[in-house]
Amino acid sequence: MTHRIRLATQQDAPDLAKVQTASWRAAFRGLLSDEFLDALDHEALTRTWEGSLTRFEGPLAGTLISEQAYRVVGYSLYYPSDDEDDDSVRVGMIGSLYTLPDVWGTGVGKALITASLDAMTSAGYAEATLWVLEGNTRARSFYGRNGWHHDGAVVVDRSDVPPFRKLRYRKDLSG
Repeated sequence: MTHRIRLATQQDAPDLAKVQTASWRAAFRGLLSDEFLDALDHEALTRTWEGSLTRFEGPLAGTLISEQAYRVVGYSLYYPSDDEDDDSVRVGMIGSLYTLPDVWGTGVGKALITASLDAMTSAGYAEATLWVLEGNTRARSFYGRNGWHHDGAVVVDRSDVPPFRKLRYRKDLSG
């Protein structure tokens, strides 16, 4: 099935919240607590997206969505890196990349990450980073197949119980 990628608008906030909720519950079950995942609130996430779509727009940041048959099936959010050690070069970050579970393995994720990297390269970023849960082997494998590598950085996120480790992946955009 063909899909198209476009910039998200304010009207997409509910669909972005739907994709986020569905993908998190499927991808992170067993990695994050059931209580955390079950408590994801569509209305609260919609409000968060409404604010994010205002903050993350322009050549240095954006939210791209993938549509199939007029249905939002995935999204990617990129912006300037906020990591303290990324100030020596122009580094952009993919803050999130999620698709509905029913399109996993269909190329939607690859198309989104490719479009995001193209936009980041056009914006002048020399490198891109992202954070991935250490236990998320599916995502880590996806990023590895697409030329990303773990750069050694690790953080412990204490927003859930028990805390979880995230690994930073990096990709050179200058070549």
